Amino acid sequence: MKKWIGILMAVAMIAALCACGAEPSAPEAASAGDEAAADTAILVVSFGTSYNESRDLTIGAIENAIAAAYPQYEVRRAFTSQIIIDKLKERDGLEIDNVDEALTRAAADGIRNLIVQPTHLMNGFEYTDLKNALDEYSDQFDQIVLGEPLLTSDEDFEAVITAITDTSSANDDGNTALVFMGHGTEAESNAVYAAMQEKLKADGFNNYYIGTVEATPSVDDIIAAIQDKGYTRVVLQPLMIVAGDHANNDMAGDEDDSWKNIFKSNGYEVECVLEGLGQNEAVQQVFVDHVAAAIAQLS
Repeated sequence: MKKWIGILMAVAMIAALCACGAEPSAPEAASAGDEAAADTAILVVSFGTSYNESRDLTIGAIENAIAAAYPQYEVRRAFTSQIIIDKLKERDGLEIDNVDEALTRAAADGIRNLIVQPTHLMNGFEYTDLKNALDEYSDQFDQIVLGEPLLTSDEDFEAVITAITDTSSANDDGNTALVFMGHGTEAESNAVYAAMQEKLKADGFNNYYIGTVEATPSVDDIIAAIQDKGYTRVVLQPLMIVAGDHANNDMAGDEDDSWKNIFKSNGYEVECVLEGLGQNEAVQQVFVDHVAAAIAQLS
């Protein structure tokens, strides 16, 4: 027994001596890709909304989809509406950066390459304002790449058309006009609404109609377009990323001038669907693809 104990002690001493002389294992070196990822972030810029549930289901869902697609990059948030930012801070204690704050914070945090992906529907005034703001910070980063808005290419239009028609197909029964309400703008980019209407019809979706709150086509234009079609029912849904103030009030509100009540006063049964485009996974994928195109521009 003593013999075996002596042998075991000797083996242990030899192992200890070998361990003392052995070189410590070096930690794995970070790859160039890891270093680049650490210096790069994605800033998702939205107009914003004070409707908390819709914000989580739309803007939050888009941000989550981008984060899931590109886990190597940090995803950050900024809103362009200071009114909404101030309201959320006062009402809910929720602090969200505006664009200037987000850019200043990113530079201070050592971000060298910034991908900025807006959740804007089109290349309108807000998109131009964002581009101008980024230009003012260009000397604080190695690169800033601005992603495209939702409706940019023909492929984008087709993807969004597929998204809205797939989710509303149960109501496309021949007796229902499916009306999507956009915001509208005085910018030339307001033409995207007419383009969407033309593409819907070209794809055979003749019961779908596109209108805007603050531009053309107006609600009166839509009523004129559907009044001789034999529809008995209208389903209203926002053609906006978020189902926020416009959707809840201008579209589905109880005031006489809401779209819901205007259609009712014209004899239609009306249903309102308060779902923003950002809830649709196919729409989220368009933004993910736009981020991919922006990442490809990094040198």
